[in-house]
Amino acid sequence: MSAAPSAGEGPPSREEIDRLVEEYDPESNFRRLVGLAAGLVTLLGVALSLFHVWTAGFGLLNEIAHRSIHLSFVLGLIFLVFPEQRRARPLREWTVSLGFAAFYLYMAVDLLRALSARGEAQGAGWFLAAIAVLTLLTLPIPAFSGHRDRIPPRDWVLAAAAASVSLYFVVFFEEIFVRRVGSPVGTDYMMGVVAILVVLEATRRTMGLSLPIIGVVCLLYAMWGPYLPGPLAHRGYSILRIVNHIYIGTEGIYGIAVGVVATYVFHFVLFGVLMQRTGVGRLFMDLAAILAGRRVGGAAKVSVVASGLFGMISGSSIANTVTTGALTIPMMKRSGFSPRFAGAVEASASCGGQITPPIMGASAFVMSEMLGVPYNELILIALVPALFHYLAMLLMVHLEARRLGLAGMDPATIPTLGAVLARSWHLLIPLLVTVGLLLLRYTPFLAAFWGILATVACSYLPLLLRPLGVRGLDAGSALGPKALVQGLELGAKYALGIGAACACVGFILGVATLTGIGFKFGAAVLELARTIAASLLALDPLGLLGERGATLFVALLLVALACILMGAGLPTTPTYIILASIAAPALLDLGVPQLATHFFVFYFGVLADVTPPVALAAFAGAAIAGAEPMRTGLVAFRLSMGKALVPFMFVYAPSLLFLDFAWGEFATALASGVLAVVALSVAFTGFLRRRVAMPARWALGLAGILLVGNDTTAILAGAAIAVPILVLEFLAAPRPAEPARARGEAAGAGS
Repeated sequence: MSAAPSAGEGPPSREEIDRLVEEYDPESNFRRLVGLAAGLVTLLGVALSLFHVWTAGFGLLNEIAHRSIHLSFVLGLIFLVFPEQRRARPLREWTVSLGFAAFYLYMAVDLLRALSARGEAQGAGWFLAAIAVLTLLTLPIPAFSGHRDRIPPRDWVLAAAAASVSLYFVVFFEEIFVRRVGSPVGTDYMMGVVAILVVLEATRRTMGLSLPIIGVVCLLYAMWGPYLPGPLAHRGYSILRIVNHIYIGTEGIYGIAVGVVATYVFHFVLFGVLMQRTGVGRLFMDLAAILAGRRVGGAAKVSVVASGLFGMISGSSIANTVTTGALTIPMMKRSGFSPRFAGAVEASASCGGQITPPIMGASAFVMSEMLGVPYNELILIALVPALFHYLAMLLMVHLEARRLGLAGMDPATIPTLGAVLARSWHLLIPLLVTVGLLLLRYTPFLAAFWGILATVACSYLPLLLRPLGVRGLDAGSALGPKALVQGLELGAKYALGIGAACACVGFILGVATLTGIGFKFGAAVLELARTIAASLLALDPLGLLGERGATLFVALLLVALACILMGAGLPTTPTYIILASIAAPALLDLGVPQLATHFFVFYFGVLADVTPPVALAAFAGAAIAGAEPMRTGLVAFRLSMGKALVPFMFVYAPSLLFLDFAWGEFATALASGVLAVVALSVAFTGFLRRRVAMPARWALGLAGILLVGNDTTAILAGAAIAVPILVLEFLAAPRPAEPARARGEAAGAGS
């Protein structure tokens, strides 16, 4: 029997949602401007969106010009759109800001010293004065700070400087890249130092401190190589070589990361925003209710399906948690789930959208570009791992609902499929057009171009078909001039954060190619893995692991931990790019296929959003649910077990990714994977048809771990443990559901 609805559990207000987005998703923390400033930002945002729509449909510019125009808009708009992030610890904020300021001045002085030695220090006074002014403006001086509805003078100056470093390439393109290619002059180097400054500050403004600090450390690593100890040491590079490598060309700021954002990611962000404004979110909720609402624990299953569908096109797990969670979390609480469990379900499901084909968020496009694998092939490759994630989530939600005795949603609240399609079938056309073009091997940006045009055109279908006697379509979906302008502006704003992050990632990638740090990191991981593996082998009297198996297992754990730590508070895309460049080589040396290594770091980069201690998506869900954030994060991590298990499965059995495909390996991995998910779900939840005793839960947990791999002996041992326990528990007489007291701890057993 379903729990009675509780009072006071309605959805949060628009103001509360905005506050949560501001607190947990810095990428969406926009100023609410008015007057001329608002008009200028709207004009620039619409211009940026139209630039990308035009180039997607009618041809890209050369890569330097295209990326330069993109970044000139992005970096300039960031200082107009995003307020300075206010932190609770002023002393820490001042310490960090002074550290960045010292780095900027150090770079400027070192550059002038190098240019003076070459006799190219013309304009040094103006350059040093400009750096000093910009550095001063980066400090958290209260007089410099604006309000949420006003842009302070400081940010106008920073915006102009940020736009100028990329416009410099646009204006002097022929001079720099044709007449004196490979021979930069002093002005080029000076603009490069300004570019480093504004990229770091733009990333601080949109992403927080983690990524800019990593960027600074990488630049200092390139400069101070001879003074570093042991394997970290290298011959070191001059400031001129570093600036040339990072700023001029396509190895650093204007490298592959920004290139993918400018040609793929931006278009799909805009496509997702326009789709949302037509009302596709309501359509996804209705379809999810039809598919899962009547089942046991229907409210939570609706959240899993709807948030997965919505997250597939939104690209931001945190924003998705807040927007869809405003509806699904109160619904789950009313149905009887605890606040903690409700917030965790929404967070984990929202993160799942990034791994769900056919549109998998920004990282999939970056992966396609880095590996040279067509996107339509990545869609197929990602299918089986995504299904494992949803199997694990739905199974744990089902068992939790059975444990609490919760029924499905009230049938009266579930619409019929006919009524939903009669009202909203036209909203599916843009998605079908985009997916169809991707499957037909058209380029992703061309598929997004036609998807955007189809979204706008199809939004008017209710109005166009009404004179022909076609009634019932939702006329509120039409993107009129005002709604279209708002959508174009919002699409540009949502792409700013990822644009700045990828520009900063360019520092890391540039230093990696310059110094070879990726190979050094890989060698260090392998050495540590072999040392730990030797200790594990001493504890394995049956010889189930083997030397290579133990080393690979430990290396996978170390890389997974690095991904989670690196992804703490960072978007998935920069996390994936960094780890794919630095950590993935460690797995390649162990014979893991390159595609499997990239998918491995991709999955654990996504998992970082629900992994404590920095689990921003889970914390946002907890804020809506009124639950304790850290415990909600622990439950969300448990619910994301599929995302944590599957990477190990496809590394051991690449057939799951359709690599070196063999039916025997595929069938074995599929069967053992399903059994592992079932065993671990029961172990974590502690319930099947009755409460499972603790010894049986530990045994199922051990069996689940043994089943994840390709060793026949380990799989048979895991199956021999899991199958008898599951059969006995399934055949046992069911017991009454948990008492109402236990419903306040709906995730208690597993967290």
